[in-house]
Amino acid sequence: MTARRNATVARGVSTTLPVFVTAAGGGILLDADGNSLIDFGSGIAVASVGNAAARVAERVQAQVAQFTHTCFMVTPYEGYVEVCEELSRRTPGTHDKRSALFNSGAEAVENAVKIARHATGRQAVVAFDHAYHGRTNLTMALTAKNMPYKQGFGPFAGEVYRVPMAYPLRWPDGPEACRAEALKLVKSLIHAQVGEENVAAVIIEPIQGEGGFIVPPEGFLRGLSEFCAEHGIVFIADEIQSGFCRTGDWFACEHDGVVPDLVTTAKGIAGGLPLAAVTGRAEIMDAVHPGGLGGTYGGNPVACAAALGAIETMQAEDLPGKARRIGDVMLPRLRKLASAYPAIADVRGRGAMIAIELTKPGTLEPDPAATAAVAAACHQAGLVVLTCGTFGNVLRFLPPLVIGEPLLEEGLDILEDAFAII
Repeated sequence: MTARRNATVARGVSTTLPVFVTAAGGGILLDADGNSLIDFGSGIAVASVGNAAARVAERVQAQVAQFTHTCFMVTPYEGYVEVCEELSRRTPGTHDKRSALFNSGAEAVENAVKIARHATGRQAVVAFDHAYHGRTNLTMALTAKNMPYKQGFGPFAGEVYRVPMAYPLRWPDGPEACRAEALKLVKSLIHAQVGEENVAAVIIEPIQGEGGFIVPPEGFLRGLSEFCAEHGIVFIADEIQSGFCRTGDWFACEHDGVVPDLVTTAKGIAGGLPLAAVTGRAEIMDAVHPGGLGGTYGGNPVACAAALGAIETMQAEDLPGKARRIGDVMLPRLRKLASAYPAIADVRGRGAMIAIELTKPGTLEPDPAATAAVAAACHQAGLVVLTCGTFGNVLRFLPPLVIGEPLLEEGLDILEDAFAII
């Protein structure tokens, strides 16, 4: 299978583990050689309800038997509308909302920016250090990390400005200074270098994903959203990785009491099928002329059926509560591990979106080599973990929200053993 892959799949498409999955579910991946691996990746936060959740599979099978496509822009169907109704119900805020459905997180972000520019008549967009928003031309401009996402792919879309992220571990004068200074610095830079009246949108991940699961200090997101409201700037919460129960709330910005103007979603929304959305204030979303939004496959009926099954599962099985329980199990064990291994500079995250950052002991110098070695040891022992971070020195943990606690504990045992190599 690997030989066939190498002969036909483009080199630019990388693979974390050299295994081929034949079955998956309940936090276990079964490969073609009969090995069972514990899954702490969930397909990068996609399989939150499991890899073949019953409600998802049943709705998908029923929809496939009816029709697989008509294109909502030609002849609409109820599933698309039902998903939009669920998004209006679940996303933060009680205001009147509208949604548009797409295929991927990058598409959702790109369209959120289009909507914000159209609604405000402005062009500038402000993004953050360590941000990840996608691989299209515009979303690469928003993304902060060069390798592998941007290297050699420019020039990128213009009128994108970057400001510092409130990153407590790496703030020059430490976490407390970050809490006191970050918001003031961001506002000052926007005022001096862009001008508030030129900014269409500020986009931020409430907890940054690929950038290293960076959790800003309490009050940062709320202050940022208030600044945007004061100046007529559209506040976009990119909840593609952090949304749909992953952090212990339906959406991560709820933890901070923040109500975004626009929310982008994808990943966990549809139990593994490709679906994404932009949901936001009706007056902003409806500013775009008819025909200005859409796409041939956007809101595909089978993907919509999967999303309805996934959302039903999240509600029926209280997956926000299960995410919080995963955090309650993982965080104490990771903090204990950090006390034994000085290479672990930080343990952070919320719910089932948790990470550890590795540095050279006693410093903040990133240690991507040790991170890769620990990840490889986990893989060898049958635990799928993912790395991330601007410097490649963060291990991130995204177990399925339906994982059983014994399996979760077993995975943590493997992780602890893996640290013996450093």
